[in-house]
Amino acid sequence: MSDPVVPVPFDLAPRRRGWAAFKHAFGPLRRLETTTGWLLVLPALIGFVLFYAMPTLRALEISFTDWNLLSEPKPVGWANYAKMIQDGKFWHGMKLSLYYVVLNIPLQIVLGLFLAVAMDRLTRSLFVKSVVLLPYLLSNVLVALMWVWLLDPLLGGVNHLITFLGMSRHPFFASPDEALITVAAVNIWRHMGLCALLFLAGLQGIPRYLYEAASLEGASEWQMFRRITLPLLRPVMVFVLVTSVTGSFQIFDTVAVATNGGPLESTRVIVHYIVQNAFGFYKMGYASAMSLTLGMVMVLYTIVQMRIMRSNENDLA
Repeated sequence: MSDPVVPVPFDLAPRRRGWAAFKHAFGPLRRLETTTGWLLVLPALIGFVLFYAMPTLRALEISFTDWNLLSEPKPVGWANYAKMIQDGKFWHGMKLSLYYVVLNIPLQIVLGLFLAVAMDRLTRSLFVKSVVLLPYLLSNVLVALMWVWLLDPLLGGVNHLITFLGMSRHPFFASPDEALITVAAVNIWRHMGLCALLFLAGLQGIPRYLYEAASLEGASEWQMFRRITLPLLRPVMVFVLVTSVTGSFQIFDTVAVATNGGPLESTRVIVHYIVQNAFGFYKMGYASAMSLTLGMVMVLYTIVQMRIMRSNENDLA
């Protein structure tokens, strides 16, 4: 008579070990997180493809044609790019855009950082933040019209104040020497509030114990700002610099409303020249070639800027 079968009280099957056990236990959860992440990104991805990627590819196609918006595009190869290289007005527009960036960015960054430090040290009132951000919430066209009225050589309130103080009137937008500087000043006023709030968010992410330790060691306010605040604000500084420079090269609304490229082409920046060729001269192929060239300049600048400032590193790590 055979022996009875005795049940084994534990599983003799080989158990999963290491990565296999982790995938078996957490695989479904990770797949769910991945799916959720893609669903959250999907609306922005669709918008990017429809409004950025596809128009860019279409512009690339148009840049190799001669198209006036009314007839069929005629392929011309690299003729638009060859014309662009020899076009003095294109290089003049690029020079003016670069000059505008030099006028705009340093003051905008310095004033924004000053406002951020002041709000961080003196007040965190929501009302103050709202007032600082208010100019940015206004449209470019509205801001330009407002300053055109205020700076009018004859009727503007600013010139009335200048004459009341005993000084001579200034033409501002009407002067070839002052027009671009005035445009830069208007946009500094409009955008420095946004820069201030971005810097303020970065300041509030810096641990306070670093300042306390530096203060105990006898560091001055300037030393703490230079050795703690500025290095730890580097990721925010990279973001502000890249977006501000890109936006400055794309300046158009204020110029179109306030000066329309004048006087004497002193404010005909590169984007104004591109729009003029596209919708004024109906040279859509040439305008597309200039737009893509400007886009490549911005991409190269962004890569160089992020590499120089080590945007992928964090000093708090």
